[in-house]
Amino acid sequence: MKAIINLLFAVLFVISCNAQTKTSEEKNTSTNANKSNPKLIVGIVVDQMRYDYLTRFESKYGNGGFKRMINDGFNCKNNHFNYIPTYTGPGHASVYTGTTPKNHGIIGNNWYDKEIKDMVYCAGDDNVSSVGTKDDAGHMSPHRMKTTTFGDENRLFTQNQGKTIGISLKDRGAILPAGHTANAAYWFHGRDEGSWITSTFYMNELPKWVSDFNTSQSAESYLKVWDTYYDISTYTESGSDENAFEGGFKGKDKATFPYDLAMLKNDNRGFDILKATPYGNSLTTDFAIEAIKGEQLGQDDITDVLTVSYSSTDYVGHNFGVSSKEIEDTYIRLDKDLERFLKFLDTQVGEGNYTVFLTADHGAVEVPSYLQSMKIPSGYLDNKETKTRFANYLNTKFKSSNLIENVSNNQIFLNRKQIDSLGLNINDVQEAIVNELIGYKHIEKVFSAQTMATSNFTTGIESLLQNGYNQKRSGDIILLSDPAYISYGKTGSTHGSGLNYDTHVPLLFFGKGITHGETYDKTVIPDIAPTISALLGISFPNASTGEVLGIVIEK
Repeated sequence: MKAIINLLFAVLFVISCNAQTKTSEEKNTSTNANKSNPKLIVGIVVDQMRYDYLTRFESKYGNGGFKRMINDGFNCKNNHFNYIPTYTGPGHASVYTGTTPKNHGIIGNNWYDKEIKDMVYCAGDDNVSSVGTKDDAGHMSPHRMKTTTFGDENRLFTQNQGKTIGISLKDRGAILPAGHTANAAYWFHGRDEGSWITSTFYMNELPKWVSDFNTSQSAESYLKVWDTYYDISTYTESGSDENAFEGGFKGKDKATFPYDLAMLKNDNRGFDILKATPYGNSLTTDFAIEAIKGEQLGQDDITDVLTVSYSSTDYVGHNFGVSSKEIEDTYIRLDKDLERFLKFLDTQVGEGNYTVFLTADHGAVEVPSYLQSMKIPSGYLDNKETKTRFANYLNTKFKSSNLIENVSNNQIFLNRKQIDSLGLNINDVQEAIVNELIGYKHIEKVFSAQTMATSNFTTGIESLLQNGYNQKRSGDIILLSDPAYISYGKTGSTHGSGLNYDTHVPLLFFGKGITHGETYDKTVIPDIAPTISALLGISFPNASTGEVLGIVIEK
């Protein structure tokens, strides 16, 4: 009997151990599944999107686009750029590298190269050739960006098994986010072609899916009438349709709805007219969907990265301004495109298998002539008068008219050889110019390269300037104008400053690994890349200075 009882206890013990082991294994499997990385990261940059476009047009949005990301994801409501200048090239580079122009080196869309004594373009590269067009529009690569992106780090981490694809109407909006190791970056070449192209930096010929898309007449289908999505009388969140603050299209007397794009295209660079309408965003969405299918993104357990930049919002803003009916309609239609895109991701990659973030590369100022009509201090800089006065000063003070090599991006580049030949000290010349220019009308602040290199600013507009200052590439003198004073035409909006209208932009996280919530705590653009890197468990971009936003990551 004792032997039988001992045998019974032994059997029960084995069963119990097996049950515990099975439970432990099931728990580990479940834990591993919960901790598995998203199959696809989608980074969305909406060009020139001010934060208040989320709130101003909220009543016009559906539940599947912006609102879905807000209601089911995480909303950083006090998100800012932490550097100057707020331009497209630096913005896209900063989002994906996790740092500022001080480190990644993209100090503008174009800038003066002090070594070759000429202007260079942030994505320009004469060492590569066009693919998909005979035009030189494909002479592009990321070689001027000095640091890695989180997409680069994902490629390194996965031994090049995870893909990275960049897409934008603008070349720089596709190339800089995709990084140095990208499988491809594609941008739209308008004019008389209306095709998506790339360069030999990535490949020698277009994949079949891209060629098929280019021959599908998708671009042609959007050369139609652009009218408001809803009755224009309901667009109470924007100004009157006819006003003095908008540009419009060549061939049409007034900047008012509707716009017959097929009729207007010949006067507006052919297919390029689509860029300045919401249909450019729709075309970008179409192409992004085909890229996911054609490249089989998100179809295995190794994380892929897709970067999508919606550029039409910038073109429309520059043309029509922040408070126009055209900008409101563009965001209403972008919301529909986002809903369509997210639904496709649900089906193709699987709901809960992908992660999306959405932000902007900069904001925009209200049209100063409109602000003036509202009695708000604003205006336009008289650069001709400033240039004449400054030239006279240089001749009088230094007995030379050849001290300046270049003036661009609110920076002055001095002719150092000429300064040396005159026996002058570069620091003394810089300081003298600073003291001269600070007295000019509507110039608010002036700083020298010496100040940027030797001082450590941690707060205020000075810290933003320093974060955007690259010692090898930036100029000798940096100028800041008064708030809402710009060098631009009298119609349409622009950007570039370190003021809230240019720095305050959306930041939404949504999808796998993202908790639900919101914060008013300040976040900055360089926080995005390390946050995504932490989510994936990969190395941060090599010069990243941002902080991980742990509050957005699901525990």
